[in-house]
Amino acid sequence: MIKYCKLLIIVLLIVSCNNKKTNHVDYSMNKENISSDPQLKASIERGKLVYNDMCITCHMSNGEGTPKIFPPLAQSDYLKDNQEASIKGIKKGISGEIVVNNITYNSVMTPLGLSDKEVADVMNYINNSWGNNYGEMITTEDVTKVIKN
Repeated sequence: MIKYCKLLIIVLLIVSCNNKKTNHVDYSMNKENISSDPQLKASIERGKLVYNDMCITCHMSNGEGTPKIFPPLAQSDYLKDNQEASIKGIKKGISGEIVVNNITYNSVMTPLGLSDKEVADVMNYINNSWGNNYGEMITTEDVTKVIKN
């Protein structure tokens, strides 16, 4: 277990120091949804702050993740098809195998200690960034309901 933790730290350091990727697609936010709903716009802005603080190290600023280590959020079939599981993963953490865009990932995401509102905000940011347009606005109440089930 200690060797695994050391390896994970080394990988994270290498990845975060080597983040000058030049061949990625620069996806913009889904401006259509944002401009039509001021509540969604505010939630996305708050979610971006949470993402930049808690998620960017593994999932990168472009949402493309780290190949074969941390799954992408940009145009992710898993995120699109598993909104409730994604909410639970952000709130409670996730471990074990998941398949994202036909690639199997088997890593650990620890619980981030986020409030239900922060989870809703970061989900709204992710769902409306990098070419994603996944569903309706997620509210704090939606998160609370998913977590209780």
